[in-house]
Amino acid sequence: MLATITAVATKLLPLWILCATILAYHFPHQFVLLQNWTAPALAFILFTMGLTLSRESLRRVVVQPRMALLGVAGKWTVTLGISVLLAMLFFPDNPALLAGVVLAGAVPSGTTANLYTYMAGGALALSITMSAIDTLIGPLLTPIIMEKTVGSIVPVQFLPVFLQMVYVVLIPIGLGLLIQWKWERHLTQVRKVIPLLSTSAVLIINLAVVSSAQEMLSTYLSLLPLLFLCVLLQVTLPMMGGYGYAAVLRAEEAERRAVSYEFGICNTALAALLAMEHISPIAAVPAVANMITNTTVGALVAVTWEPVRSRWRHLRKTV
Repeated sequence: MLATITAVATKLLPLWILCATILAYHFPHQFVLLQNWTAPALAFILFTMGLTLSRESLRRVVVQPRMALLGVAGKWTVTLGISVLLAMLFFPDNPALLAGVVLAGAVPSGTTANLYTYMAGGALALSITMSAIDTLIGPLLTPIIMEKTVGSIVPVQFLPVFLQMVYVVLIPIGLGLLIQWKWERHLTQVRKVIPLLSTSAVLIINLAVVSSAQEMLSTYLSLLPLLFLCVLLQVTLPMMGGYGYAAVLRAEEAERRAVSYEFGICNTALAALLAMEHISPIAAVPAVANMITNTTVGALVAVTWEPVRSRWRHLRKTV
């Protein structure tokens, strides 16, 4: 029963996010209490990531770090570069939205990248390893990038953003790793409910961000079609770029899929939190739009790749 509920919750995540967005927009006052839960919900997601990072995946980074390190380096170059170009192209006269688009591409990869890598038959260990490295270096890179790229347009200070990422990202994931290493054998049952709990946390973040930004969303309603076009490109172009990047590195097909998701799916829940805390509520809107888009695109691509994986398995069995 639990497995069925979890499968429905995770595989239909784009639908639940869309429903949550609509509810929060039309009934913002019903979710006022959730607006203080954005940071704890995000910290919980990173905590569960620490609980699920296997020793084997971390060991591979030390033994065979090449693909993971090159993948992370490429992600912070390709995804960020595309995000900056799109922000300048689509919103040159709107500093808050420009900063929000850049921020949505200047954060570590999202946890759903791991989920969709698994669904698509990608290299899950590589995906988790890249996410781990990405998350550990993010608190340093994100505030530097934002200060250097948009600091002259909107006030973005390094230290407050860095400290917030330490509290919300590094400490929870470190705590999760510590608990896993000390009591790993007791976590078997806990891990079964982690996807369901993480999905609930994502929805809480979405409800909180959209409800708090509802007034600003209404003001900029005419810009939403343009914004969604922008974030669609912000997701799909890095995904294609990541696949091509891994192909140039002569990675296997499963590794290409993992790198593709790591490039295209960023932790937009974190981006929304940072935007609300350090820029403005409207700057969080691109992150919310990106969250809806990357979960939808990620699921569609996984569904497309799944039959390919099945046919490949069948071919290997018959050879």
